[in-house]
Amino acid sequence: MEKIASAKDESFREYVLNASTLHTLFTVCGPLALYQGMQQIFKIMDTLMAAHVSASAVSAISSLTQVTAMITALGSGLAVGGCIRISESYGQGDYEMVRHRTSTLYAGTILLSFLVAILFIPFATPFLRILRTPEELITAGVGYFRVEIASLVLSFFNTVYIAIERSRGHAKKILNLNLAVVILKLGLSAIFVYVFQWGVVMISVASLISYAAMTVYILCSMPRDEGAFRFSFSAISFEKKTIAPILQLSYPVAAEKVLFAAGKVIVNAMSALYGALTVGALGISNNIGGFTTNLHSGTMDGASSLISQNRGAGKYGRTLKLFWNLMAINVVIGAIGWICIYYWLPWLAELFAKSRNQFDPVFCDMIIQIHKYEMMGYVMLGINSAVNALLLGYGYAKLAMVLNVARVFVFRVPVLWALQHFTSMGAEATGVTMMVSNVATGVASLFAMLPVLFRIRRLQNASKQREEEAKSVTNRQHL
Repeated sequence: MEKIASAKDESFREYVLNASTLHTLFTVCGPLALYQGMQQIFKIMDTLMAAHVSASAVSAISSLTQVTAMITALGSGLAVGGCIRISESYGQGDYEMVRHRTSTLYAGTILLSFLVAILFIPFATPFLRILRTPEELITAGVGYFRVEIASLVLSFFNTVYIAIERSRGHAKKILNLNLAVVILKLGLSAIFVYVFQWGVVMISVASLISYAAMTVYILCSMPRDEGAFRFSFSAISFEKKTIAPILQLSYPVAAEKVLFAAGKVIVNAMSALYGALTVGALGISNNIGGFTTNLHSGTMDGASSLISQNRGAGKYGRTLKLFWNLMAINVVIGAIGWICIYYWLPWLAELFAKSRNQFDPVFCDMIIQIHKYEMMGYVMLGINSAVNALLLGYGYAKLAMVLNVARVFVFRVPVLWALQHFTSMGAEATGVTMMVSNVATGVASLFAMLPVLFRIRRLQNASKQREEEAKSVTNRQHL
């Protein structure tokens, strides 16, 4: 088979398959974790600027963020499935398939972006009403939501590009690109909110401009690319062998993310029982937790690609080493995150409870009461992320979907319902619910990984047996 990979891509493949597993995780996942951390700063600064406008603006953005997350899931699911299948072909050394899957993934993303734009931008208000978004939050945030959808259209393409670059090991490039986008976004948002005193819609406009700048950069850099990862119209192929494996992984990932976000929308609606500000406080609590859990997401994204590449090359024992090292790293991240947030939580809550230099002590206390419970799940969510990386790397997307959907619809919504109907708890019931769901998800992940580990061990033993048989045949031939 003709090799069409660049020398740099060949070199990275050799590194992924043969270098120290711990070193590989740090070099590939480290920048991606920082990338996710930057994304979280992006969200936090949005929330802080919304808080400067008003507490109701925070609630509007917190509520609508989960709605946009449902739509974002379509693009991110396609990116995850495509990235893992590309990584698998890359590990196998099948560069022709890498070329076809890369170009086809870009084409599918453009089509998806077009469909999202025509479906959700014109019909934003009825869509939000179908989701039972409180009317006052629709009034405050429908303009913001429309601009966010426009941003998502660009974000889909950007996300797929980042996923493909992740497959190639260009983690530092991703980090630098994201840093530039964050600086542009935050600079524009600060000017719009603090200088011109504009509302929440302009916060979203700043996002749209920054995503557009990133898209322009990508479109300008793609023609200079080389090798199997270069986009080509002639390489687009919707044949079953090209597209089916991508969709087989993408639809469970997308469905899981959509359902997970939908579950959060339901939780927000249920939380409104304690008042509209509770929705905002819960959203801020989630954002604070994101300082830790987004790092887990970054390591998961990088490790799932590494596991997939090594699996494609038949290095099953190495995939297990990657998994156990990732598990240890995520537990350490979760523990450090818990210690840091434990001491900084009062300060962070005060920061979010200020609106145009006016402090809201009730809102501040609500944030603290919710997050002091939610933070108890940091370590277990790290375990869940490590297990998800293993499951996705081996193509068990449906099992990963079941785990993460259960996190909301088994361990969260029913628990909150029970606390509302059988206890006298106030807004802190939402925090208790988050703690229960996050811890239970981690425990469920540990049980779910056991049969997968046994299967990988069988694959490893079978592979060793084939190698020994091949050596035996070679030795007999020499004799």
